[in-house]
Amino acid sequence: MKTYKPTSKSRRNMTTVTYRGVLSGDKPMKSLMTYKKRQGGRNNAGRITTRHQGGGHKRMYRHVDFTYNKMDIPARIETVEYDPYRTAFISRVVYADGERRYVLTPKDVKVGDVFSVGAAAPVKIANRLPLSKIPSGTFVYNVELKPGAGARIARSAGNYAEVVAHDAGYAQLKLPSSEIRKIIDTCYASIGAVGNEEQRLVKIGKAGRSRWLGKRPTVRGTAMNPVDHPHGGGEGRQGRGLRRAKSKWGKPTGKGQKTRTPKKYSNKFIVSRRKVGKKR
Repeated sequence: MKTYKPTSKSRRNMTTVTYRGVLSGDKPMKSLMTYKKRQGGRNNAGRITTRHQGGGHKRMYRHVDFTYNKMDIPARIETVEYDPYRTAFISRVVYADGERRYVLTPKDVKVGDVFSVGAAAPVKIANRLPLSKIPSGTFVYNVELKPGAGARIARSAGNYAEVVAHDAGYAQLKLPSSEIRKIIDTCYASIGAVGNEEQRLVKIGKAGRSRWLGKRPTVRGTAMNPVDHPHGGGEGRQGRGLRRAKSKWGKPTGKGQKTRTPKKYSNKFIVSRRKVGKKR
């Protein structure tokens, strides 16, 4: 982590990820980028559907490949680059047939390394193969939920899932949330963990830096009036006056409460629920 001299109150506690020696310093490839208009958390009717979004620095969207549909063609990592749309680093790779794509950069991988995708690929970092071919105890990332649908699980910086068992055509994975889930063993996953694990240690340091990232201020429920939030109201600082914490709309939230939909379609795939609360 990079720290700063305490030249101001915000600089005193600010930290950033060290990019020197990690990123390759190459410019992004224009053909793999597009401008993505931001909605500020609003839907097609102009109404806010996700709060605390808006503003921020302009940024170009990098088209990252999560399908990995080029089978049994070795690929070489050309660059390691920063991506403003995600916490993980991305790499530009060139396949043996000359095509270039962006992929997530796993931990302990550097420029010049080679990986491959396919059922016959060896079990080594960055290689991608079906869950049925991956032994128990292996860390994986970029995990599919449906065969051929592309990676959905363990994609952010420092994340990984662990293969804990194989049973009756399913692989059981322990996810970053501590949930153990069954996934069809013909789904593909990449070996290793996503890089840039220091991201979780970053201290924003000042309010302005959050605004650069497109995050608007978040007001506490206890600071509101009763008409605006279930926790609002009272003379002076008050407790919430409720047995369980609620969201602005009266739904259970935070503090170790179970918020999963009771009849969710994927309940049958859950072997062990995730641990919630401070003692997780």
